[in-house]
Amino acid sequence: MKKNLLFVVAGSIVAVLVLYFIFSPTASGDGVDILVPVKKGEFTVEIATTGELKALRSVQVTGPNRAREFRVYQMTIEKIVDEGTVVEEGGFIASLDKSELYGRISDAQNNLDSEMAQYEQAKLDTALTLRQERDNILNLEYNVEQKKLVLEQSQYEPPATIKQNEYDLEKAKRDLDQARENYKIKYNQALAKMAERTARLRKEEREFKQMQDLLDEFTITAPQDGMVIYETQRNGQKVTTGSQISSWNPVVATLPDLTEMQSITYVNEVEIRKVKVGQEVEIGLDAFPEKKFTGKVTRVANVGQERPNSDAKVFEVTILIHESDPVMRPAMTTSNTIIAQQIDEALFVPLEAVHVENDSINYVYLNNGVKQEVKLGLSNYDEVIVDMGLEEGDKVYLSIPDWSEKDQSIKLLEALNGKRNEKPEEETQRDEEEEKPKRRDSRQGRGPGQGPRENSPGN
Repeated sequence: MKKNLLFVVAGSIVAVLVLYFIFSPTASGDGVDILVPVKKGEFTVEIATTGELKALRSVQVTGPNRAREFRVYQMTIEKIVDEGTVVEEGGFIASLDKSELYGRISDAQNNLDSEMAQYEQAKLDTALTLRQERDNILNLEYNVEQKKLVLEQSQYEPPATIKQNEYDLEKAKRDLDQARENYKIKYNQALAKMAERTARLRKEEREFKQMQDLLDEFTITAPQDGMVIYETQRNGQKVTTGSQISSWNPVVATLPDLTEMQSITYVNEVEIRKVKVGQEVEIGLDAFPEKKFTGKVTRVANVGQERPNSDAKVFEVTILIHESDPVMRPAMTTSNTIIAQQIDEALFVPLEAVHVENDSINYVYLNNGVKQEVKLGLSNYDEVIVDMGLEEGDKVYLSIPDWSEKDQSIKLLEALNGKRNEKPEEETQRDEEEEKPKRRDSRQGRGPGQGPRENSPGN
């Protein structure tokens, strides 16, 4: 019976211990207080961003920018090689839909035929008109000769008849001169008319030929050797089969120079004040984590912008990469760490160790049970500089310790009081004045606040 009782008691104790370790906060790790030392050494302020690779120099591959001259303002990409394709100079890159241009060529052909017909008609009309004028001049020349003959034959006629024949001859000569002047005017008119018709005809012929030549430009080829990178349009979408390009900006793709690359990244408006041109940058490639590169900030945008799917304002930052590597490709994602500032020697603690009270007082918990106010300096993503309140070798809690639940006031920075462990001068003088009567009463054997001692009868 006693054995069974012992077994029951032992089992109960074991069960209680097991339950304690299972449900105890300390056993689960939530209640463990971790102490870390205050470090002293080099402190780096870093800004981590994600960027995208882009070639420093590149050649644009464009479609026909003269298409708008022929009222073709939008062109649809009918076919394009895959992005990343390596092409040689003169190699095929893309072709554009020619149906709209074919319509313009058809209209131009009709205009050309109409202008050609009008040109021929004007030429015939001019030839006929000038021929009639020449015939009229010839007839007038015969008339003058005839009048001359009549005048010669009338030498023996009465004077009045002779005078009339002279008048007829003069009139015939005047008519001939007038006809010749009219011919010159009509001839010049004919030349001007034919020149105008010729100019119109040449214009239509030129436009028709330019449209036919433009057909060849709807097949886009590479201006040099390189890798095809699709152009990104204003809506953020890349050009591809079925996309439309404008005749004002007919860029289809780019052929980048992969020997010099840069990373285009965006920094939040809160941290952009820390970024300056010339700062060093550590760069990694998400596709090749083992690859590490260096660079420097070459440009910081003056105007912020809103990125898609984000309400925060960001500023574009350009980072030039010092090294070159065959694995680098445009549009690869980069991890950039901008070294905003480096301090050779500073005291710093983890950010988790710093707590805030009343939105203005920063404090830490020391291992000696003190809730210590601290004055903070620069910070990075993990740590913060402590300008006042701590010394090298002090240990602070990463989280709020259990004993902090007791009512404790913050130990203010001694340095902020002006003197270390000293009372203000007024308070010191007041204390000294209060102590003088006490010391005098003590010497006379009276307690504080008592009146003067009366002389006893024995005195």
